[in-house]
Amino acid sequence: MRVDVVTIFPAYLEPARLSLLGKARDRGVVEIHSHDLRDWTTDRHRTVDDTPYGGGPGMVMRPEPWDAALRAIAGSSGPAPRPRVIVPTPAGRPFTQAYAAELAAEPWLAFCCGRYEGIDARVVDAWADDEVSIGDYVLSGGEVATLVMLEAITRLLPGAVGNAESVTDDSFAHGLLEGPVYTRPPEWAGRRVPDVLLSGDHGAIARWRREQALRRTARRRPDLLATLELHDRDRVVVAQTLAEEPCQPASDGAETTARPAGSDEPG
Repeated sequence: MRVDVVTIFPAYLEPARLSLLGKARDRGVVEIHSHDLRDWTTDRHRTVDDTPYGGGPGMVMRPEPWDAALRAIAGSSGPAPRPRVIVPTPAGRPFTQAYAAELAAEPWLAFCCGRYEGIDARVVDAWADDEVSIGDYVLSGGEVATLVMLEAITRLLPGAVGNAESVTDDSFAHGLLEGPVYTRPPEWAGRRVPDVLLSGDHGAIARWRREQALRRTARRRPDLLATLELHDRDRVVVAQTLAEEPCQPASDGAETTARPAGSDEPG
């Protein structure tokens, strides 16, 4: 997979050279190119923003540098299809594990990291295939959101993770939150690892993990259960869990992103 990221702070993408993302890049699983939007400005101040039409606080990113940047990037692979263009914004569709899997099937992605009050809507209308949100909160720019999405997407690519089972057992992989995990020692600070995990009975362990995932999901994200087909035993576990203690519901199940907001950065 190829990924291009356009930003006014290319150094923000340096963490993509670390850990899983860095190893995936070294193996050739993914190639990530960061681009400085200011390279496509035409004035001596390298201006990328201006005041909003209609008034209001903050600044809006001008359309000309963005259009020039995306034209250059999209044309960099000759006659190949253009990338799927993604704009992080809290006004976008929620970023979920299922959506990460959808993006992982793409050969080429381009992320547009806005700042200030966002990118001129005409550019978004002309270029963006997706506007995506990682949560119901506001960040100062789209770079952090892009890193979040990049890690979630890259770990789904073949060869990115050493043990493929660690991906299939993740939270949300089966629609449920992952249950608690344990390692050595078997007892620490008076707290023991559940006996079933030490039993060697793989069937019992699988049932225990399923039950713990159901219990955790019922307590923390009951909204996820509405989309799942539960077996009779699953329903009993969920009912018992909700009877034992009240759930901690999510606001609406949405996991939205990072509006490039605020005018605390220089234009």
